[in-house]
Amino acid sequence: MMRASGLPLAAWLRFFGLLRRYHRYEVVNLEPLLRPGAKLIVGYHGRPLAVDLCMLTVTLHEQLGYLPHGVAHGAFDRIPGMRAVADGLGFVTGDDPRLAEAVARGEHVLVQPGGTREGCRSFRHRYQVSWGERLGYLRLAIRHRLPIVPVAGSGMDDAYLGLNDGYALGRRVGMPARLPLWLGVGATGVWPFSLPFPVRMTQWVGEPLTRHLAPGFDAGDRGAMLEAHREVAGAVQALLNRARGPRPESMA
Repeated sequence: MMRASGLPLAAWLRFFGLLRRYHRYEVVNLEPLLRPGAKLIVGYHGRPLAVDLCMLTVTLHEQLGYLPHGVAHGAFDRIPGMRAVADGLGFVTGDDPRLAEAVARGEHVLVQPGGTREGCRSFRHRYQVSWGERLGYLRLAIRHRLPIVPVAGSGMDDAYLGLNDGYALGRRVGMPARLPLWLGVGATGVWPFSLPFPVRMTQWVGEPLTRHLAPGFDAGDRGAMLEAHREVAGAVQALLNRARGPRPESMA
């Protein structure tokens, strides 16, 4: 069994519950994630730690009774003590039998294809999906027959002012486990020793995408995979653009 439990879960719910209040966090169109059946939540990686998606997991825990299973950075396997934290949160660093068990129970899985490359950029690259041709999340969705629910929003790239490309600098200086070396400024100083700016964060949830589950879809056809990938990335970018526009009347 792989479900969040114990001290890591309690600390997670408490910390990101408080951040929801700090950022006046709201969700638009949560309903697709409340429908029965496991989904693959595919989100934009806000800077630097995708706190909006972390806050979304707290909201879903309240609604569904479990924490969605995050596919986390590989550093969780390499840094002493972090594996126990990941296990306590029900996170995995790859596709393993525990993930299949969670899907069989009808529980959501959460990924950010852009990872730290997307999340640790400078202020010149805000609210821009940057996934390249990373198809791992799509293979995961096909293997486990998961509809893909795109998620993005507003505010997550305004909590800190990014000064550099953290992924590129991390590679240049040889950071372990391919961790980024990101320089950012928040409300009280330099990240990670600073509070974020108290910006409002609004999460937008899209409707499920199922092109990759259609009869006859060939996961071995790279052209078809890239076409499905572009559809997902485009849906996430559209949510980013829409979320930063006029607020819907229901939230005015």
